[in-house]
Amino acid sequence: MPGEAGSEDRRHAPATLRNRMAIADVLRETLPSAGLVLEIASGSGEHAAYFAQEFPALDWQPSDPDADARRSIGAWCEGIANVLPPLDLDAAVGTWPVAGADAVLCVNMVHISPWDATLGLLAGAAKLLPPDAPLILYGPFLQAGVPTAPSNLAFDESLRARDSRWGLRSVEAVTAAATSFSLDQCLAMPANNLLLVFRRR
Repeated sequence: MPGEAGSEDRRHAPATLRNRMAIADVLRETLPSAGLVLEIASGSGEHAAYFAQEFPALDWQPSDPDADARRSIGAWCEGIANVLPPLDLDAAVGTWPVAGADAVLCVNMVHISPWDATLGLLAGAAKLLPPDAPLILYGPFLQAGVPTAPSNLAFDESLRARDSRWGLRSVEAVTAAATSFSLDQCLAMPANNLLLVFRRR
């Protein structure tokens, strides 16, 4: 069974089980039929293992700057043929160790990282993606004209207390920074999250 080897290295992100099916439903309509998906900030690796098996015609490239996370990714994805070894990739760094991609996915990173990481994500994805290819972001966001759920406001406060550089970003701020992309979709997701689909111009 995939993921049995190195089980002691496997981390668990409880939100993964709650959101992976809803995200996969959107990915089915958004990802190319074939090619390479680069996942930024893959974390535990549970998403990579699940999505790679849901989309066997795609090659999945997980990444994370944290060595323990990369070990967890490797453990979860052991034996899954279309998952590549996880890359040591920090979104905020200007040079990424990958030559190109047909889609870029980033789940639950934008709010738990400095703004520089989001800017780096947008710049890095712009270098890798061909025209019209998707950059897909998932997580809690603020949105002009839409009341923010009390749970998200409390989450934002707790994030900023942990690190003043963290916090929920607005859809408008991310879109304004995504100068090489057009916002194609902004979809409401479970648990007061959003999924943003940007297309490379």
